[in-house]
Amino acid sequence: MCRLAQGYTHAVGFDDAPFSRGHRGDVLVVGVVYGGDRLEGVLSTRVRRDGVNSTDRLIACLAGCRFRAQLQVVLLQGIAFAGFNVIDVHRLHGVTGLPVIVAVRRSPNLAAIRRALLEKVPGGARKWALIEAAGPMEPVAGIYVQRVGIGADAVASLIAAWQLHGKLPEPLRSAHLIAGGVVTGESRHRA
Repeated sequence: MCRLAQGYTHAVGFDDAPFSRGHRGDVLVVGVVYGGDRLEGVLSTRVRRDGVNSTDRLIACLAGCRFRAQLQVVLLQGIAFAGFNVIDVHRLHGVTGLPVIVAVRRSPNLAAIRRALLEKVPGGARKWALIEAAGPMEPVAGIYVQRVGIGADAVASLIAAWQLHGKLPEPLRSAHLIAGGVVTGESRHRA
């Protein structure tokens, strides 16, 4: 049974689906809802490749879902979906009232991300500002996180409790597998 932190028993984890390098349209984003260690439901939305609509799409997805009343925390597999469609984690937290945790396996190369955004991506300066505003990546339970609206101790406990079958918390691991399976016909790569 999942030993969850300080009342955080219901979470949704979001990850984007794989897409080809040349893809220029919308990209599937899957959300997986967990109540403790039980998968309760699956959500989906689409965001524009390298666009600016990820925050709005997640807010709309959460606002309209039947699981909304039970949700206590939002987990994101990275701060950007569909390439560089950067999520405004402070706005997501402010509108939904839910704590937001960005989780990644490895500490990102922020210098390379900054350079790519400022030199190659339209609106890159605004996107880089959102990444900086999210705060530093913190090592927690073998992964790295950014957090909004939740304390460091609660995040550490929550991440460790949901690491059921790997380093990523189960809602994110499941979202990754489902998104890949829907788009490519079967999930692959490590989740």
